[in-house]
Amino acid sequence: MDLWHLLVGRPLKSREAQAEEIGTSEGLAALSLDALSSVAYGPEAIAIILVTAGAAALRYLLPITLAIVGLLLLLVLSYSQVIEAYPGGGGAYTVSRRNLGVRASHLAAAALIVDYILTVAISVAAGISALTSAFPLLLPWTLPLCLALLALVTFLNLRGVGESARAFLLPTMIFIFGLLGILVFGLVHRGVYAGASALPRAAAPVGLLLLLRAFAAGCTALTGVEAIANGVPLFRQPRVQRAKRTEWLLGGILAAMLLGIALLAIRVGVRPGGHETLLSRVMGASVGYSWVYYLVSLATVAVLGLAANTSFGGLPLLASILAQDDYMPHVFAMRGDRLVFESGIWVLAVAAAVLLVAVRGDPQALVPMFAIGVFTGFTLSQTGMVLHWWHARPHGWVLRAALNAVGALATAAATVIFVLSKFLEGAWVVVLAIPLLMLLFQRVRRYYARVDEVLEPGRRPAAVVPKPRPIVIVPISPRLSTLTRRALEHALAISDDVIALAVFFEEDDEQLKRLEAEWVEWAPPARLVTLQSQYHSIVRPVVRFINSLERAKGERLFVLVPEMVPTSSLTGLLHNRMGTLLAAALRRRTDIVIGMVPMHLEEEPPVGEEQ
Repeated sequence: MDLWHLLVGRPLKSREAQAEEIGTSEGLAALSLDALSSVAYGPEAIAIILVTAGAAALRYLLPITLAIVGLLLLLVLSYSQVIEAYPGGGGAYTVSRRNLGVRASHLAAAALIVDYILTVAISVAAGISALTSAFPLLLPWTLPLCLALLALVTFLNLRGVGESARAFLLPTMIFIFGLLGILVFGLVHRGVYAGASALPRAAAPVGLLLLLRAFAAGCTALTGVEAIANGVPLFRQPRVQRAKRTEWLLGGILAAMLLGIALLAIRVGVRPGGHETLLSRVMGASVGYSWVYYLVSLATVAVLGLAANTSFGGLPLLASILAQDDYMPHVFAMRGDRLVFESGIWVLAVAAAVLLVAVRGDPQALVPMFAIGVFTGFTLSQTGMVLHWWHARPHGWVLRAALNAVGALATAAATVIFVLSKFLEGAWVVVLAIPLLMLLFQRVRRYYARVDEVLEPGRRPAAVVPKPRPIVIVPISPRLSTLTRRALEHALAISDDVIALAVFFEEDDEQLKRLEAEWVEWAPPARLVTLQSQYHSIVRPVVRFINSLERAKGERLFVLVPEMVPTSSLTGLLHNRMGTLLAAALRRRTDIVIGMVPMHLEEEPPVGEEQ
């Protein structure tokens, strides 16, 4: 087994794909961590904006959280319907394409891709921020820790969605039960329904714009709600029931956490700021800085970092659907040895790494860009579902359509608030990136349309017309090795017009004379052509010779390159790979066929063949 398969695991057979499918609890670990872990930065984002109007303004944390929880429950209801209506996955893209048209589906896909990339970056950054809150000595290592965590999540996903979900299950359960337990203990211990708040009693002059900005910041806690609907094909049968159950569990747990944090933060008078996160201060005020605090803090770090797993489950699947529709390169639709969409995973990891480096691992620098993409997807998905129920008209369709219509209006309003309140803070990056991705989809589709037109797959193939035997060129080394002679034998089997082409540098006169003497002694039925080059390049003289070669009309040209097959990826660095270089140099020539004549190092030469 080579090093790569040691890292990501042995190749899986197609029939083993079922083992990588997930259940309800694994669905929470694989597709819900983005939303669940947002409690570490969503309430804090609200508090950071409110505190600009004074500490007393933090009283508005609870009503804003109640509004966000109401929107959350509306989205959970709506996406449960999406799961039932479109079990093939794709979420907002699929719904928009079926009901709103191509342009709307491109907008939904571009918005989701931007959100997935931001989700990975902000989840990893928030995870390391939680770690440095508990262990301040690690602050100088923030960016390297972010990149290391991203690499870990990437390789776990390259091993398979099911395997990554099972690996993340334990920290997920510790986080859910631990944080809920701390919140319940803190609320009971602090007597949330009795006594006065620890916040100042003075009324805070809070304007509507500030409240809208705080609401927009807090809505980052709702990102990831759509991931389950996007990834329905990842679940075991019965897929629809398992996915809907996971969606409802996510909604209930997230609502309880958001309300608990808001109530306890107001009760103990926690204020944002400094190196310690709001969630860390709330937990410390509830149970003290005990082993329970550190256990749940470490679980929070793990879950925040692993929340990126939601995007690793969603973006590659979405990219594969886009590739099948010819809107992304077809390589995104190909599964790797571990039956995952490797290309989508790698692109997501690289894009997130670039973002992390750009903001030096600071999650708050990414918050202004966050949620715009996903709320655009929310709006399009709910609007598309209204039209879906209008056309399908099953029993109870009016109530369902009304539910989706309310969801579309609410998320559209939230999207407008995001863009207006956060545009200058960084949201302009998302507003610019989404149209660029839509343009990319159109360009890729146009290219594949041209390819289909040229290939004409539906047209009956023309009759095969015999052509003259080709000219075969064999680039050879300055000595007649076993590999060179084998390549010439293959060439002579193809044609009786074979040219052995050797390139020498100006200082290699002795080698040239030795080769000519060996050639006369061997006397093969082929022409020897020697070229002298002023530069230390073999490919350039070969290409020049091919371009200058006179051929009859329609006469084909073969280039056979003898190459040693490396015994491993490391020994591959020891070979010059002339075949690859020649193929790159001649890739635009449609009148030339390039082939390789391989020879393995451990291969025994046939009897009678010289060494």
